[in-house]
Amino acid sequence: MDSKLMLMIPGPTPVPEPVLLAMAKHPIGHRSKDFEGLLAEVRTQLKWLHQTENEVLVLASSGTGAMEAGMINFLSAGDRVLVGNNGKFGERWVKVCQAYGLQVEEVTAEWGKPIDPQAFQTLLEADTAKTIKAVILTHSETSTGVLNDLQTISGYTNAHGALMMVDAVTSLGASNVPMDAWGLDVVASGSQKGYMMPPGLGFVAVSPKAWEAYKTATLPKFYLDLGKYLKAQQKNSTPFTPPVNLFYGLKVALDMMQKEGLEAIFARHLRQRNATRAAMRAMGLPLFAADEAASPAITAVAPVGVEAEQIRATMKKRFDILLAGGQDHLKGKIFRVGHLGFVSDRDILTAISGLEATLLDLGYDQLTPGAGVAAAAAALIA
Repeated sequence: MDSKLMLMIPGPTPVPEPVLLAMAKHPIGHRSKDFEGLLAEVRTQLKWLHQTENEVLVLASSGTGAMEAGMINFLSAGDRVLVGNNGKFGERWVKVCQAYGLQVEEVTAEWGKPIDPQAFQTLLEADTAKTIKAVILTHSETSTGVLNDLQTISGYTNAHGALMMVDAVTSLGASNVPMDAWGLDVVASGSQKGYMMPPGLGFVAVSPKAWEAYKTATLPKFYLDLGKYLKAQQKNSTPFTPPVNLFYGLKVALDMMQKEGLEAIFARHLRQRNATRAAMRAMGLPLFAADEAASPAITAVAPVGVEAEQIRATMKKRFDILLAGGQDHLKGKIFRVGHLGFVSDRDILTAISGLEATLLDLGYDQLTPGAGVAAAAAALIA
């Protein structure tokens, strides 16, 4: 059946109809008073979402563009940085840093496991000369469904004095990321995740400490020069042509988030994570990440006795439900269920029932029919 595709992936995520309808309006001039008014409202709402008094800059980019901007604006070639690497995106930030000539030291963990905060603490406390300029960390590692201990790592970073730079692409809007309370200096995210929007907008929240570093940073930049965005945005404008219709959608999405409330949003994501994990256990499907490090946004599953790609293909063909696959060496070994953004409890039950039917269709013999749905339902109403 056409137009029934159900996205249960960690991005792009489902988009609410009011957001889609808002984006269908005729564009307005991006130098008009109407756009200035729209941006003024959005600026205030973004500060609410990030739990900060700092400006949250809006770029026409993916989350990767936001994260790259968040690094290159506050560092210089040769600067020593610590980069957490326990998945595809931690690995990506290592490559970005190397591309700009930064001196990179990786703090690693096996894919599927969180990074030990004490590994950062040891390196930071040993750096009495203060040569470490930044710590760069993926909060929710999208490739594995692991949530790193950002609060603790940020505490060690603040005690040292280095900048705390965060990839919050799949945690912002799904998990608590209080920028000011945790002393975060750069927080990057993208519209296609917890914001409940299509891809196209990147967000970078910047602390006063980072803006001080900007004054002496020498890495090359032009379109991603955040100083230009700050100067323009403080006048409710943009330095370059923005995707106006995405701003329409952003306003409506943020309205919906404020109506639900931050605590309710976080509770919903935790509830759906717990339901998804309970269902996988009930169906005999091993979870890739441990409970204590499980992301509220993504659940990674490492099936035994049935191939991950067969599960994904059958779910798509039979039920128009899209699951994500593994990346790099995990391709074909895991599948990932996204439960962030505009996802309801009903969506979780629908996806689990479709997965049960898929497993039965594939001849998986470790399943008692109905066990997954029952476990998910019990977790949702607990």
